[in-house]
Amino acid sequence: MTDLSPLRRLHRVQELDLGLDRLRDEEQNFPDDLRAARAEQERLNNDLEDTEITLEGVDRRVRQQEQDLSGTREQIARAAEEQEKNAFDARAQSQYGSRIQQLGERADEMEEDLLPLRERQRELNERAADLRAQHRALRPSLNEMEEKDESRIQDLRAQGEADRQERAGLVSDLDARTVREYDMIRKAKKGLGVVEIRNGRCTGCNVVLPVNVQQKAALGKLPPVKCPSCGRFLIRLDLD
Repeated sequence: MTDLSPLRRLHRVQELDLGLDRLRDEEQNFPDDLRAARAEQERLNNDLEDTEITLEGVDRRVRQQEQDLSGTREQIARAAEEQEKNAFDARAQSQYGSRIQQLGERADEMEEDLLPLRERQRELNERAADLRAQHRALRPSLNEMEEKDESRIQDLRAQGEADRQERAGLVSDLDARTVREYDMIRKAKKGLGVVEIRNGRCTGCNVVLPVNVQQKAALGKLPPVKCPSCGRFLIRLDLD
């Protein structure tokens, strides 16, 4: 390729770049089964995280309720002890009895409040366990698909190795400033930094080019002539 003119070499660089672009695009073209498995894994992870966060909140409420219930029961026990030691008449007995009854009713209410919380706690624990089981069941097949896809990607990269080496050789023989400008144009113009003049038109944007621009571009010299409309480098491939 080194016997080509500089602009022809740059055009060849673009051909290689476009081929490498296609290979990179193909790398991202994941198989449908892998894409679905990844989505399922993400769903399971998200559901498990949400479930564990909710469970953590319920656990805190259960612990607090149990502590409160335990404290109330201790108050009942102390009140009963004090009643036995200090209630020497009917009035004192009645006062202690009323206090114990109030505390007992409060304890009963706490027990009732705990029932739905404990049921919710049980449901969340079961759901978390089920989600973990689904995640474990998915992992072997997902790992197998990931390994297979990694092999696919390595094959694609191997296919492009010769093109990358050829490109590096061509670029080394070109003016670095021109190559940088080409890269910038290509990035901004949908992958095309060098376009052919055909029938007096820029094939990049289809604008009719002034005759003097066509004539200057036909010389094939650097720095390349640019299309006055789209700014791409222009080349005449019909002149051999």
